[in-house]
Amino acid sequence: MQHPILKLILKSVCRSIATALVLPLLTLGGAMAFAQQAPADKLEELLGSIDTIQADVRQLIMESSGGILEESEIKFKLKRPDGFYWETILPYPELIVTDGVTLWNYQPDLLQVTIEPWNAARSELAAQLLNGRMDEIRADYTITGGAVRDGEGWEFFLEPLDDASLYRRVTLYFSGTQLTSIHVDNGNGQRTFWEFFSHEINLPLDDAVFVFVPPEDIDVIDNSAQ
Repeated sequence: MQHPILKLILKSVCRSIATALVLPLLTLGGAMAFAQQAPADKLEELLGSIDTIQADVRQLIMESSGGILEESEIKFKLKRPDGFYWETILPYPELIVTDGVTLWNYQPDLLQVTIEPWNAARSELAAQLLNGRMDEIRADYTITGGAVRDGEGWEFFLEPLDDASLYRRVTLYFSGTQLTSIHVDNGNGQRTFWEFFSHEINLPLDDAVFVFVPPEDIDVIDNSAQ
């Protein structure tokens, strides 16, 4: 911010023959069905199945040589349409949370919170993806990809239409219908990798999770009126 796969669903000779004839047809039918669905539509379908999600996130920021610049542990929560919660636990505590109207950036080490108006159309790529904002994604990226591992997962590649984009390529991996990782190749050679664990999908999340109440005795920088 200001500051990340579908399990394919022999006794007698006759039954063996029938199986040999039917299975290829089923496989072909599945392949044809996917061929008729554009990658962007499939990605929208997968992301669109999520109303709420809670997950642990491992974030790696890597240099072009592959060396790790920073590794972070993050708590992530989302509630559509606009609830977004991204709390870095380690190494440097920080909370970024929005209810779709206001954005709070709390930095406990600095005893400071910055409050700003939230603009979904101008949010970072991760928030657009995780909130399923496919209109913005379709407008800014070419989307390719499809089924991998014999249909057990999905892989999508997003490449920016604007040469001046901050990103060179974004890759999303799904295991079944579950998002497992996002890999961002930045234009400066650095790469960011988000790996999602311990998913809880479509369980109730109170709206209050996405509203931050500043603790006492911290500095409040309120830019919400700007």
